[in-house]
Amino acid sequence: MAFTFPFSAIVAQDEMKLALLISAIDQSIGGVLVFGDRGTGKSTTVRALAALLPPMEAVEKCPYGCAPDQPAGLCPSCQHLGEGETPKSHKVPVPVVDMPLGVTEDRVVGALDLERALTQGEKAFEPGLLARAHRGFLYIDEVNLLEDHLVDLLLDVAASGENVVEREGLSVRHPAKFVLIGSGNPEEGELRPQLLDRFGLSVEISTPEDLKTRVEVVRRRDEFEKDPEAFIARWQEHDAALRDKILAGRDLLPDVVVPDAALERAAQLCLSLGTDGLRGELTLIRAARALAAFDGDREVSDAHLKRVAPPALRHRLRRNPLDDAGSNVRVGRAIEELFGA
Repeated sequence: MAFTFPFSAIVAQDEMKLALLISAIDQSIGGVLVFGDRGTGKSTTVRALAALLPPMEAVEKCPYGCAPDQPAGLCPSCQHLGEGETPKSHKVPVPVVDMPLGVTEDRVVGALDLERALTQGEKAFEPGLLARAHRGFLYIDEVNLLEDHLVDLLLDVAASGENVVEREGLSVRHPAKFVLIGSGNPEEGELRPQLLDRFGLSVEISTPEDLKTRVEVVRRRDEFEKDPEAFIARWQEHDAALRDKILAGRDLLPDVVVPDAALERAAQLCLSLGTDGLRGELTLIRAARALAAFDGDREVSDAHLKRVAPPALRHRLRRNPLDDAGSNVRVGRAIEELFGA
């Protein structure tokens, strides 16, 4: 049996953990990009999030895990349900699907079910990774090394929330709404600007440089490997508290108010940084609202904007030949000028 390291036991990396938690509260934020050194817990944290999340209601026997209370988003397998009919449902874990490098396009989008075609003479669709990730998370490690044609495909699906397959005489359209999580090492190559802009939040993590933190990381990992069941049991209460905060945040999210002052602050910040388009403001407001819901607050404040501004904006900055400061420095400087120290 495989054991998952508890989310609440992960040392430091607070910005990455917060970005994942608020994305779990509001999927419309647009996903999380995690760039950093090897061996800093990127994959461990993503898989820990999957174990942390509460199970979701899904239509029974549905290959896409459709939500029974959202008929507008049902897949072809569920659209035959009569009006007013309540489909049978059951609780399933929130999917976290790994998309490995070198994966074929057919494996990603789905293709003809060859076994049924050969044995039964039927043209049937075999769902791919995008179908499995619906209503969950699609995780791409080394996303900066992903092939260009798969990047284009992901951009189309992420924008529409729908996967369309036209091949081998098949014509299939099914929902594919997921939180895209990518991780990588910037030394191995940059991410294409089109895909970079699609990520709602961008987090940069590094190897801890203080002795105390490094020792604690090693100690907890060693304890987990020696007796994973006992270690998980010790952190179970902490994970349960986080799970309750996620559920409460989801319930509170529709009622969180974004005052005009917060909208103006977000626009002023993006103007001062010179971000392209309006995706920066939209992501900043969505992330601040999700953070407010996570904290149990009913109104977005400057404090919420300041906390989410770096991950929401650092990857949207134009290169300034007259300013050789890094994106973190530029965002921090703009926050200090607008909000004060």
